[in-house]
Amino acid sequence: MHVLSGGRLAVRRSIYFPDADRSESLELPVSAFLIRHPQGNVLFDSGYHPTVAQDAEARWGSMAKSIRPIAYPDDNVVENLRRIGVAADDIDVVVCSHLHPDHCGCNGFFARATMVCHAEELAAARVPDAGKFGYLRDDWDNSQEIQPIAGEHDLFGDDKIVLVPVPGHTPGSIAALVNLDRDGSFLLASDAMPLRSPLEDGFMPRNTWNVDQAWASFTKIKRIEAAGATVICGHDDTQWQSLKKGADPYE
Repeated sequence: MHVLSGGRLAVRRSIYFPDADRSESLELPVSAFLIRHPQGNVLFDSGYHPTVAQDAEARWGSMAKSIRPIAYPDDNVVENLRRIGVAADDIDVVVCSHLHPDHCGCNGFFARATMVCHAEELAAARVPDAGKFGYLRDDWDNSQEIQPIAGEHDLFGDDKIVLVPVPGHTPGSIAALVNLDRDGSFLLASDAMPLRSPLEDGFMPRNTWNVDQAWASFTKIKRIEAAGATVICGHDDTQWQSLKKGADPYE
């Protein structure tokens, strides 16, 4: 499993820390993961689109006022895969934790891949006013096959990559439980646990679709962690700095 950068973002700190002044900002990593499996190369999330680094408003519209990219043009999932010798056409499956543009912005580059996301997420992205809720059709609606799932889903039937519903941040958010031979189990939590400390202190992020479902998902994540999995948060910079990245994999 390779940890990849999908760029960086600056957001209002008060989204995650309720006592923060609205003028304070917080810099966050955008993460993606390549899992090499005998049955195919799996990408969990794809970061944001490369053009966002030059002109976020052109692609994101008004969303760019509240989420500001901090990235070099070549700090994206496609380029970071290339640096470890993996071309876009080498990806067989793209798992979408959810369909917000900082998580699925590069999906269109993976023309050969099957897109996997939760059926509830796909339905939310397809409503007529979905743009108001952070769903941008140019990022998620490409020519690839989309495979919707419902409930827990073992991607290859061998317990190596198990997709776990964790709704709350969005209606169809999913995490991935990756069971590696040497380094053990990792739960890729995405925005079901974007940062650890606010949730541990009892604060749910302001950008949460359903608070009750989000707390239930947080409880599920803690249960998986208690069983031995390492939880990788979606945007926790402190944790991000401690992870192996790029060509140095977890095995």
